[in-house]
Amino acid sequence: MFHNDYAFTVTERFLRYVQIYTQSNPNSTTFPSSTNQFTMLRLLVEELKEMGIEDAEMDQYGYVFGTLKSNTTKNIPVICFCSHVDTAPDCSGENVKPIVHHYKGDTIFLPDDPTQLLNTDIYPYLHNFIGEKIITASGNTLLGADDKSGVAIIMDAVNYLIQHPEVEHGDIRILFTPDEEVGRGTEKLNMQKLNATYGYTLDGGEAGYIEDETFSADSVEVIVHGVSAHPGYAKDKLVNATKIAGEILANLPTTSWSPETTEKRQGFVHPVAVSGIAEKTSIKFIVRDFKTSKLKEHEDKLRKIVEDTLHHHPEARFEFIVKEQYRNMKEVLDKHPQVMQYAIQAIKEAGMEVKNECIRGGTDGSRLSFMGLPCPNIFTGMQGIHSKTEWIGIKDMQKAVETVVRLSNIWALNSK
Repeated sequence: MFHNDYAFTVTERFLRYVQIYTQSNPNSTTFPSSTNQFTMLRLLVEELKEMGIEDAEMDQYGYVFGTLKSNTTKNIPVICFCSHVDTAPDCSGENVKPIVHHYKGDTIFLPDDPTQLLNTDIYPYLHNFIGEKIITASGNTLLGADDKSGVAIIMDAVNYLIQHPEVEHGDIRILFTPDEEVGRGTEKLNMQKLNATYGYTLDGGEAGYIEDETFSADSVEVIVHGVSAHPGYAKDKLVNATKIAGEILANLPTTSWSPETTEKRQGFVHPVAVSGIAEKTSIKFIVRDFKTSKLKEHEDKLRKIVEDTLHHHPEARFEFIVKEQYRNMKEVLDKHPQVMQYAIQAIKEAGMEVKNECIRGGTDGSRLSFMGLPCPNIFTGMQGIHSKTEWIGIKDMQKAVETVVRLSNIWALNSK
């Protein structure tokens, strides 16, 4: 079904895409959060049209849509493949200079900053690429494999299906999104316009990985209100909210309940920002667990720590504001088992071992699943993401292209 002599375009596309500056901005109030993302999004519309996707378009918010039309009369659910174009604000994504290495098993020193290096001690997964080609940046920036590899994979899979009309498939919806890295990737998405039944994000790691479970997530803001006074005349008057906030942080557990002390299926509460003055100080937390019901337990524990701290400062008061962020997509995907079953079958047919993992984080698929599009996450091969030593193996991207093609066909073969 998949022709092994296919001339993949995924590498050429990827090398082109990563050189386009698309870093998102967590401090922006616009959507997308950075106008530079439009450059790549417009390019994708042009490339899709050149490939023959006649309805390719970008809406006012930067979402790119397109449809590869069904080539069969079967009643096949509409499947969406989705990736995001923005890169993370954690590390510079400007002036990316990708380098293709024929990896021989030695240490790679990145030329623009030789202190940035890759070897099999740092990345054991590199053992799989001895004698193969990998791509890195030059040492001053991230690479952008998260998630321009996913974009390139989807584009090449569509290219394959156009070139091989004998591969039966239903309507395939293509979706490229902005702002995933700042948690806003689906904020303005028009689901009626998307008009798909099931979906897959291409935004995962090692070859063969498929992820159907994420954290459930809330945010908590604790606002401490103190009592302001002139510091020269503050005796018995000033109640310093900033100091109280420091006490709250000091009262958090130090050997558990935090990102640096948890792993696997353990949840945590994590302070991410503190700001304010003596009169009023804010602490922002993220709360994470794989069981949605446990979020309330974590929040109650945090509230108790705040209350106990404030007990020693009777003239101070606090606000405790909880906001839902996203939920574990497994709660939705378990109701649609064929979505995972077909993806697992496609990975196996492409000759890989399936690795079903949970994500200690979230993806666009988390939100999409609860917006009515059950949506697990498929591998792309990306490694060392959000760092100057980010890298990806070309053979992994090619295997992801094959997986998408086979998955599209499996949905057709299982429909009438």
